Amino acid sequence: MTPAGDVVSEHPFVVAHRGASIDRPEHTLAAYDLALQEGADGVECDVRLTSDGHLVCVHDRRVDRTSSGAGVVSEMTLSQLQRLDYGGWHRNGQTGSPEGAGIGDTGLLTLDALVALVLDWHRPVKIFIETKHPVRYGSMVEREVLALLHRFGLAAPASASRSRAVVMSFSAAAVWRIRRAAPLLPTVLLGSGARYLGGGAATTVGATAIGPSIDTLREHPELVDQAAARGRALYCWTVDRNEDVDFCRDIGVAWIATNQPARTKARLRAG
Repeated sequence: MTPAGDVVSEHPFVVAHRGASIDRPEHTLAAYDLALQEGADGVECDVRLTSDGHLVCVHDRRVDRTSSGAGVVSEMTLSQLQRLDYGGWHRNGQTGSPEGAGIGDTGLLTLDALVALVLDWHRPVKIFIETKHPVRYGSMVEREVLALLHRFGLAAPASASRSRAVVMSFSAAAVWRIRRAAPLLPTVLLGSGARYLGGGAATTVGATAIGPSIDTLREHPELVDQAAARGRALYCWTVDRNEDVDFCRDIGVAWIATNQPARTKARLRAG
């Protein structure tokens, strides 16, 4: 069993990074619905707090890149954010074009709506929630994530192996806050430095997994064995190239985050 509670399989589990974000606009219901249809084992999202305290799935500090508007997420209300479209920028997001026709909902996605979608799916799927830091509201992000998971009955699983939710962050303090408040909830300490991830930081904060980038893992494949020796799994981001998928499979990565879950799963099955 891995620290995430999954029987080690012949290939890594596939996590849809911001949904099926190659084919649909990232962090939209359309992207996650497609990822689930394509058989993703898990879905990943980034969360931020609005000025009126709602958790929304937006990666950047500002909405300029991925919406029809402009502004800082933490300075806008949920209502203001909901007036924007989050699909028009994407190559398949132009609903007026044949390519984008019928792709689904590209409005603002709240964390509540994403968790409900995942839990209502006809097979078990894990949701990997990344809290962004540094942010205006600091530790409030983790408190609100835990409150939401409590509402859905996910914050206190019978064991880590049965958990449907995993919380991640590049901030060690954020991971520690989650572990202290919900000790059975799996956590991933993200990072781009091998010394940081392979050192004592994950032990200090009680992370159940570490999460290097594919570039870091390419340079330091020993991170997989180092994590396993400490009873941790390894989550790698963002794995899109065929050669990187093969590499992660061959060295024993547990979870790979990818923008194209269907293609990645097909590659793993073929391998």
